[in-house]
Amino acid sequence: MVIAQPTSPYKSLKDFNPVDETTHIGTSFPSESTQISALLSAPNSDELIRDLARLVSHRGVVFFKNQNLTLEEQKELGLRLGQLTGRPAESSLHRHPVTETTPELGTDTQVISSMQGISRAGFVQDTRASNGWHSDITFEPVPSDYAILKMHTLPKVGGDTLWASGYEAYDRLSPALRRFLEGLTAEHDGNFFHSTAKQLGVPIQTERGNPANNSEDLRAVHPVIRTHPVTGYKTLFVNRSFTKRILELHPEESDDILNFLFRHISENHDLQVRYKWGINDVAIWDNRATFHTATNDYADHRQGNRIVGIGEKPYFDPKSKSRREDLQL
Repeated sequence: MVIAQPTSPYKSLKDFNPVDETTHIGTSFPSESTQISALLSAPNSDELIRDLARLVSHRGVVFFKNQNLTLEEQKELGLRLGQLTGRPAESSLHRHPVTETTPELGTDTQVISSMQGISRAGFVQDTRASNGWHSDITFEPVPSDYAILKMHTLPKVGGDTLWASGYEAYDRLSPALRRFLEGLTAEHDGNFFHSTAKQLGVPIQTERGNPANNSEDLRAVHPVIRTHPVTGYKTLFVNRSFTKRILELHPEESDDILNFLFRHISENHDLQVRYKWGINDVAIWDNRATFHTATNDYADHRQGNRIVGIGEKPYFDPKSKSRREDLQL
């Protein structure tokens, strides 16, 4: 059996010595001397950022230690990752429906905070931790491509984040179940954010990074299996936080299938990677092919700034590939 090396095609990043964290998901740049700010200003910056975007799309999530990345550079990176890999011209950075606008952060920075904001929206104490798995903003008609989180405040212990691979989640399904799911669609609903907006005393924001993302009704319909436009791979695209029903099935059928798929994502620890944050660490992930959840096992303050790019309307191409088959895993 041949085991492919997923980082090897990204030639411009080879000298920075990226390390794969697990077989199926997660790559890190462990040296603090590898600074994203330097990649943004390098003479071959477009090549570096394009290769970084491709690496994120193939490996799901990429980690950088102790970064000096400014907020403006983080926004620039969020724009260029998508622009250099075919993001539609009408898509830009997301404005979360319940993000407050501040002079310091602007309209397109999302504060991930344990004390306020969207970090623990919908979190209920003493329920299963697996209930928190999600992909960002799939309630939008045109949802996210890349997301970037820089964590600047951490608790003394706890507060890790886990990511899971949508590619591997798809590939582990039986061929019969894969064929059944391909072509089905599901409703994604984020209207619980209306309660969060009321608690924070802010209105639901419109004009959220794409002309199609302008409704106060935070619902959208997406394919259950989608094709990733950068890798060409098939990926599972349902998540416990936002996906409510497979439209082509009876409600009870949909509930049973979705509950199986949610457990399939959360209970297979060997398609996941867990990251223990350090101060000013940066994670970049692709919401089209990953799921993630924070561990709510801490009491101290935890906060960072997140930039979320808007990509393309999800689609399924029956001619697209399986990652396992393509890499001969």
